[in-house]
Amino acid sequence: MQRVTTQVIGTPIDAINIPDVVARIMEWARVRSSRYVCICNVHSLVTARQDPAFRTVLDQSDLNTADGVPLVWGVRAAGHPGQQRVAGPDLIDPLCRAAAREGVSVFLYGSTPETLAGFRDKLTADHPGLTIAGAISPPFRILTDAEKREIVATIEASGAGIVWVGLGCPKQEKWMWEHRPKLNAVMIGVGAAFDYEIGRIRRAPGWMQRAGLEWAYRLAQEPRRLFKRYAVTNTLFVALYAKDALRRRSGAAK
Repeated sequence: MQRVTTQVIGTPIDAINIPDVVARIMEWARVRSSRYVCICNVHSLVTARQDPAFRTVLDQSDLNTADGVPLVWGVRAAGHPGQQRVAGPDLIDPLCRAAAREGVSVFLYGSTPETLAGFRDKLTADHPGLTIAGAISPPFRILTDAEKREIVATIEASGAGIVWVGLGCPKQEKWMWEHRPKLNAVMIGVGAAFDYEIGRIRRAPGWMQRAGLEWAYRLAQEPRRLFKRYAVTNTLFVALYAKDALRRRSGAAK
């Protein structure tokens, strides 16, 4: 399957929808190919414009999906009218169904012990044939080299073909980039998807997701934590997108 990407404010975003994402990840996972997948939203793209190291991480990923209606609009505007949103929570069930059917085991990494336990229980209940090869909730601090080696050894020894990584952006993406040479598995950064799956964080109604208003729903849930992030990143995204669009039009007019 040939990769097709388009630039959205400087980051390559794949023109691909959920069924093909699942097929591609399963193709890699069956042979435990070392890959990583970034679920990109407005926050991650703006962060990439401000952080050259993080931009490198996204540039070198094996797949960058469009999580967020503004990114979907950007991919559609580049000539891919059928582009749909590909969010972390929307990938978990179809991928786990495919993994259970094909005998590919999964590993869970990130979040708190309580959330991880709840997520593990839900996956077991929803996908009886799924093998969960292990789960690690790392401490919320910088890990020692010995701890890093132990985590890598545990995940590698588990035989998992897919590793769900829930550390939050940009930490999870940088973690996956760092560990691609060390882990024979497909790593997928899903942010707060563990919390969504167990109901700790509620997702916006479908109509708000389709209208690009999920950020407003999330802001209403956690105004203190998210107000500055959304106020700054959403404004910057609009400005950067408009600037890039003007540059493209000027180039095309010459």
